[in-house]
Amino acid sequence: MRNLTQKSTALRLARFGTLLALMGALTACQTMQAMMETPEKEKKAEVIPPAVEPIPVRSARASMIAPIVETRETITATGYAVVSIQNHKTPAQKRLLAIRASKLDAYRALTEQVYGQHLDATTTVADMTVMSDTFRTRVEGVIYGAVLVSITPAGDDTYETTLSLDARVVDDLRALYLGQLASNIR
Repeated sequence: MRNLTQKSTALRLARFGTLLALMGALTACQTMQAMMETPEKEKKAEVIPPAVEPIPVRSARASMIAPIVETRETITATGYAVVSIQNHKTPAQKRLLAIRASKLDAYRALTEQVYGQHLDATTTVADMTVMSDTFRTRVEGVIYGAVLVSITPAGDDTYETTLSLDARVVDDLRALYLGQLASNIR
């Protein structure tokens, strides 16, 4: 089931990428057509100031990711865990388990920022009334190179862990992910 969901997601991403590429090609065709329809007298009269430089064309991968995530030097994520609900008898062991759980929660939050979150939603309507509304989310990905910023108690019964990830590592992770999606489609 999981493999089928991954293939379905990969297929949707591939279709989205193809749609973006087609839109870019159509835009380029319209621009070329408009230039061809311009009379010769108007073409010669156009003067481009020397300070204006052409905008570089980005790769399809960069154009898909750039609008989604704003450019930052690092991304940070914070995770939380409650000490009292940890399943152990000694207070010291409960604290250690809460620290570990807060660190894993911070990694989950980083993974959401890098790869996004898969959301399944189901709404049941009967007699024009919503009978049930269900949401399920899933996060999946690989994080490496995260830096532990801090582990601090937040109140009497909670620990807070903050991690950061360099933007270059995020770019590498996304490139590996898109490459994996592309190889799964074939």
